[in-house]
Amino acid sequence: MSDTLQPISASAAGNIQIGDLTVNRMGYGAMRITGKGVWGPPADRAAALATLRRAVELGVNLIDTADSYGPNVSEELIAEALSPYPPGLVIATKGGWERVGPGQWTHNASPQHLQVAVEGSLKRLRLERIDLYQLHVPDPAVSFEASIEALVRLREQGKIRHVGLSNVTLEHVERARKMVTIVSVQNRYSFADREWDYLLDHCERHGIAFMPWAPPRPEPRGQQRVAGCRSGVRCHSASGCAGVAVTALSRCRTDSGNIVCHPPGGEHCGSGFEAAGFSVRYAFRDNSSARKSSRMRWNKYRRGPPGSKAPRWPAASLCSATMPGMR
Repeated sequence: MSDTLQPISASAAGNIQIGDLTVNRMGYGAMRITGKGVWGPPADRAAALATLRRAVELGVNLIDTADSYGPNVSEELIAEALSPYPPGLVIATKGGWERVGPGQWTHNASPQHLQVAVEGSLKRLRLERIDLYQLHVPDPAVSFEASIEALVRLREQGKIRHVGLSNVTLEHVERARKMVTIVSVQNRYSFADREWDYLLDHCERHGIAFMPWAPPRPEPRGQQRVAGCRSGVRCHSASGCAGVAVTALSRCRTDSGNIVCHPPGGEHCGSGFEAAGFSVRYAFRDNSSARKSSRMRWNKYRRGPPGSKAPRWPAASLCSATMPGMR
């Protein structure tokens, strides 16, 4: 049977460890199942619910969300669509950043707020314990250690299984690691935006999963292009662009074994996930000449001319795509 007739599955990208949890490399980012500006309910609630169910049908076993998406809407939709959850499905959420209006954010990572936020997420998600809870962003008005201490207490109370960080620096990661095991970092990262390359490398050395947000940067319809893609590849839909971006991101870091990614999270993105899944399946094929070529170019860029035998992509890496905007 030809490859094009094989069923699409998130498992085709391999898997990765997040603490003691094993998940498929391709996850699902649920920010865009909310209304415009990540505010309020989606325009098509039935489509949003169907998209979540379709993602799980396609093998996704990691869904990433936050209490500020909506606010609360994303978590509520996830529970409505998928609870009781199938075995092995990991729900990751975040707190410490509040949504006060369409396209508006405000910091709030005080210990008191994080306590309320975790309890609220547990209720909305219909969970007794959150598998992965990430500090959404450090609060400049609150001691970073105080925020982490709050999460440590919640973990000791059995309300959180693992602690992660988002939108942080290497210094934040190391300060947090002195207090608790950090299993994930979620920062902006894409094929073109490589500001956090050094942090990705640091996470890989210490067995911390790296979850990039905003890999694809779609242009207006009919002119979509993967940002920074010198090949000039253009798509006629955001979903197609996302699929290409996933492949580009996966190929540009073939030396990294800790990347976790999420396909676009819009309410009509079922086709987008399938497009991304199709692309990732081919990006991860060991005998892909395009992948080998990209790997050689990347090795040359980072370490000089590659050796006679470049290493294969590690079996534990994951790659994905998200829509633009803060995560």
